Amino acid sequence: MAESNFIDYVKIICRSGKGGAGSRHFHRAKYVPKGGPDGGDGGRGGHVILRGNSHMWTLLPLKYQRHVFAGNGAPGTGGRSFGKDGDDKVIEVPCGTVVFDAETGEYLCEVTYDGQEIKLLKGGRGGLGNWNFRTSTNQSPRYAQPGEPAIEKTIILELKLLADVGLVGFPNAGKSTLLSSISAARPKIADYPFTTMEPQLGIVSYRDSQSFVMADIPGIIEGASEGRGLGLRFLRHIERNAVLLFMVPADADDIKRQYEILLNELQQFNPELVDKPRVLAISKSDMLDDELMEILSQDLPEDLPHVFISAVSGYGIQELKDVLWKAINDESNRIAPTNITHRPLDGHHRVKEEDEFIFETSDSKADNIDDELYDYDDYDDDDDDFGNSDRDWEYGIDDN
Repeated sequence: MAESNFIDYVKIICRSGKGGAGSRHFHRAKYVPKGGPDGGDGGRGGHVILRGNSHMWTLLPLKYQRHVFAGNGAPGTGGRSFGKDGDDKVIEVPCGTVVFDAETGEYLCEVTYDGQEIKLLKGGRGGLGNWNFRTSTNQSPRYAQPGEPAIEKTIILELKLLADVGLVGFPNAGKSTLLSSISAARPKIADYPFTTMEPQLGIVSYRDSQSFVMADIPGIIEGASEGRGLGLRFLRHIERNAVLLFMVPADADDIKRQYEILLNELQQFNPELVDKPRVLAISKSDMLDDELMEILSQDLPEDLPHVFISAVSGYGIQELKDVLWKAINDESNRIAPTNITHRPLDGHHRVKEEDEFIFETSDSKADNIDDELYDYDDYDDDDDDFGNSDRDWEYGIDDN
């Protein structure tokens, strides 16, 4: 995965902008010795926003931009002038991205469609200037509010591919061969296990110019729920699939036993996966005759639709498409996306390389940014008509 452009798990640090301080300014003009308070409010800090982008298929850009900081709000000035709001920071992510808290593993939000915007971190509100605190009994308020502080959070972005059909099977079960034969996808095919090292998507053509999307993930082995093999890491990509297509080769010792092992691994990963519609495809069936197929069918679960196929010869492919299309469009079998419960990130579902990534921040750089935003040259350091320094009000200091 290190050399691949497909990145589906990344850890970044986000920080919203802090609000600008309110101004504690008093109006000064010729022949107006006591003009009264006219300090403006500070600007709002920038938000950190997630936005879905259907043209993105990987989290690769965020792997090289791990610090996402929104702009700080500028302080208010005299003449009831409000400070400038901080710039919002928009994070473009692929559709199907789920966000977790990196510290606790708690599920935060998800982006499911193009153009969807979610305010991940809210910017701090700007402080009120002393103009807001004037009253009939306090006509010269010498205080103002500081801006709200920024919010900083380390998050994990996890991509879950959106597809109609998800392929599930042991290594060398023929998943990649099937995907390459019925779609334009060209996954790697070889005669050794784990040739598929990353998920693959393919658009399958159907009758009357219709189509559906099929996703292939690396093969699953027994014990994957305990961290063995590669399939556990990529099982997240079939959590959103409408139908699960289990593939078991015809030359397997016990087809039913292998199917039960695969189903158990899915249940250990996320119990809701077993509630999805399932179809069983017995691959490499070109070596079987009709009599042997009838004998093997007797040992398969009765409530599970099954199809004998051969991706090389094309046997049973159209029948498989018909069964999948019916399952995809069966409203009684569909699970509403809002009912999907995202399991929290635990030790088995985390990527060690990303969790151990250490963020390096420069305090001096942050100080320079603050100095640019809070430009003291805009203020007069001379004492006002009440004997107070103008710089005190930036921090909301009351001289009384």
